[in-house]
Amino acid sequence: MLIGDKWKVLILRDLMPGTKRFGELKKSIGSVSQKVLTAQLRDMEEKGLVNRKVYAEVPPRVEYSLTELGKSLKPILDAMWTWGEGYKVQNSERKTEQT
Repeated sequence: MLIGDKWKVLILRDLMPGTKRFGELKKSIGSVSQKVLTAQLRDMEEKGLVNRKVYAEVPPRVEYSLTELGKSLKPILDAMWTWGEGYKVQNSERKTEQT
């Protein structure tokens, strides 16, 4: 339930290398709306996966990074990526056999 939403997996993926600002996250994720991204980040912050740091500047600058708990999901995300790559290979082989 912590990472069941497709946006959360993408947020985790994009924060693994390091801290990002909201706009950078939105751009790297793609078609997510600002409202949905904000809600997902808040939920992840409440669950202890993401840190949110607000700088007292005008305009305000907000940065997001993974907590240690969030970083501990890396092996799971890596395993999902490996599985997906294997699936793509199997799927393309299956399509080749059918033609």
